[in-house]
Amino acid sequence: MAQSRTERNKPATKRARSASAETADKSDAKPRSRPRASADVGDELGAADLARRVAEALRRFRQDRKLSLDDLSARSGVSRAALSQIEGARTNPTLAVLWKIAVGLEIPFHDLLGSGTDSSVLVLRAGDAPALRSTDGRTESRLLSPGGASTSTEVYELRLQPKAQHESEPHASGTAETLIVLTGALRLVVGAQSYDLAAGDSVYFRADVKHSYENRSTRESRCLDIIHYAR
Repeated sequence: MAQSRTERNKPATKRARSASAETADKSDAKPRSRPRASADVGDELGAADLARRVAEALRRFRQDRKLSLDDLSARSGVSRAALSQIEGARTNPTLAVLWKIAVGLEIPFHDLLGSGTDSSVLVLRAGDAPALRSTDGRTESRLLSPGGASTSTEVYELRLQPKAQHESEPHASGTAETLIVLTGALRLVVGAQSYDLAAGDSVYFRADVKHSYENRSTRESRCLDIIHYAR
């Protein structure tokens, strides 16, 4: 039996409607996101804020101890010129330099970040603790314990890229560390002894001697570093 004209046109009409519906669906499915600032801008703002806080803390602690820039340079091993740049918030200090300054001032590293508070409930948002990086950018440390939480304990997240190595000068006398490897593998050297650690391993050691962390693997190593200061 021959089809009527209406019946012959039906498939074409159906295809046209399907195509129209598909176009509408794609239009509806188009993501509508709010404009946001570039991540680079956020990094720059975070670094600038960190530099300002470090500058204020450095000036305050140095003056409280009646130390000149030359005095602090001799105690920390950081040049007078570099200290002047940091105190003037004209540069972003590296992780290693900040550690040397903290040791020279004989204060917990956390205090140098200038984030203390007297509140009984302390919250540190992820975006409020910018990572501190080594000179080569292969090692970074991010503070996890909120400012003012404790004057004797600090918690940090350490990330080491493959083949990265970070050497740390001795901390203040009596300082110790507990290191917990979360992912990857790590070689810890304390004095003349070395210890190979895998994910799930932890170690406690005296950190008032020279020590270093080395990622000898081909993937990132992530650790928790808990620093205990003598009081």
